[in-house]
Amino acid sequence: MTEDFNLFLIDTNVLVYASEKGESSRNKDAKELIDRCWKGKDIFAISSQNLAEFVFVTTRKAKLDLKEAEAFAGFIVHFQGFKKISYNQYTVMSAIEIADQFKMSFWDSLLAATMRENGIFNIYTENAKDFKMPWINAVNPFT
Repeated sequence: MTEDFNLFLIDTNVLVYASEKGESSRNKDAKELIDRCWKGKDIFAISSQNLAEFVFVTTRKAKLDLKEAEAFAGFIVHFQGFKKISYNQYTVMSAIEIADQFKMSFWDSLLAATMRENGIFNIYTENAKDFKMPWINAVNPFT
């Protein structure tokens, strides 16, 4: 594992806002953030968990149809500007410990454990308060 103290993971909520149709302030801010990656100004990390959550949230709430969600996720999967990370069975066990220790949701704990195992300690998320562990710098890009 190589630690990159400047690398940020993009959380699901940022992806959802970036994919929305319309021009809300969150949509604009999320698109600008993601565009920094598309333009080669930044490299961001993305977890397979984020991609799965993105498809679930956007299609369930009828923000996108399945083909639109597939296209958006596909751009990220195939674009080299995103560092792709994932979890395994040991990450799940670590997430259980994190959830218990910090009294937080399992899914946020799984993302935190995945980040730690991949040497990523920063996250752009609307839910900065949900990442209570001391090794994560959670930044809300919408404030």
